[in-house]
Amino acid sequence: MALEMNDKLLQELEREKTRIDSKLKIGKEFLYLTQAECIKAGPTIDETLEIVKKTLILHGKHEYEMPAKIGVHPHIEVFYHAMPAYVPGMKACGCKWIGCYPQNPVKYSLPQTSAFITLNEIMTGYPMSVMDGAWVTAMRTPAVTVTAAAALHPSAETFGMFGCGVQGIEHVRFIVKTLKKLKKIYIYDVRDEAMDNLISHVRKEVDVEIIKAKNPKEVAEKCQVMSSATIIMLKPIAVVKDEWISAGQTILPCDLNTFWDPKTQRRADKFIVDSKEEHELFNGMGYYPEGMPEITCETGAVIAGIAKGREKDEELIVCSNIGMSVLDVAMAEFIFTRALDMGIGTKLGL
Repeated sequence: MALEMNDKLLQELEREKTRIDSKLKIGKEFLYLTQAECIKAGPTIDETLEIVKKTLILHGKHEYEMPAKIGVHPHIEVFYHAMPAYVPGMKACGCKWIGCYPQNPVKYSLPQTSAFITLNEIMTGYPMSVMDGAWVTAMRTPAVTVTAAAALHPSAETFGMFGCGVQGIEHVRFIVKTLKKLKKIYIYDVRDEAMDNLISHVRKEVDVEIIKAKNPKEVAEKCQVMSSATIIMLKPIAVVKDEWISAGQTILPCDLNTFWDPKTQRRADKFIVDSKEEHELFNGMGYYPEGMPEITCETGAVIAGIAKGREKDEELIVCSNIGMSVLDVAMAEFIFTRALDMGIGTKLGL
């Protein structure tokens, strides 16, 4: 559904077009940004948290256009998704094309996720930038988790992270920014070297004790807030058993219905999701073989103060955030703007 464009927004977009036109010939060229260039021009953790929170609030207020992900699946456990979005409040419009190959790390020594983002100039529709999307994904995903954690469980003293790859590292870096009372962080990965690598990456900036858990049960039984960034499978593998989960915990999966016992989501007092439409799409694709729990509300609605988060200490809350393109294009817009100002990137002809 198209969003109406008021006079104020039109004027802002015209000014933005003029600014971009002074540095890039819209309609004739676009700016290509590598991952290294995205990192150089990209937001800090604090800036990322600000972008993500603002965008989640706009999403919660329904000030966006974002169809549910569409995709193709060359192999059973593989997907490519096209993720378009328009966020007037962030002056951002574009699309992310992302692929996920769970076996890449083992089979080809490559990350499981690869992505590109295309940004369009809103007044003319012409592409103005194509950039790496993997780093953007790695930054905005934990930002959503920790923003939701702060809204749902601000008093938490323990945090558990399942999966110690790129996403796990970033989650640990981000969580200390929003859960101010943290005393211990438990981490778990099937690969011991991945846990050591995570600790090595974050030890200089995370001033909270990090504990390598012996098994998933230890994390589940000792942590008030937990997240998982593992793999997304069609059928749940239920690594974390429902009997290990207690009242009052907050669970924030990034891997859909894969890692946790489906019983936990179904019995939770609140089942919150980042996007109802996208979860319903995945449900229709078979990712919830035992049925998707009834959705309480969306994450953005909680952040915007429109829906209630935790109301009682004993509530068990599951908040599933599988990634929204409104966040990708908002982050990409920030990177593009700063890259233009810094003179970073390669101008290519259309």
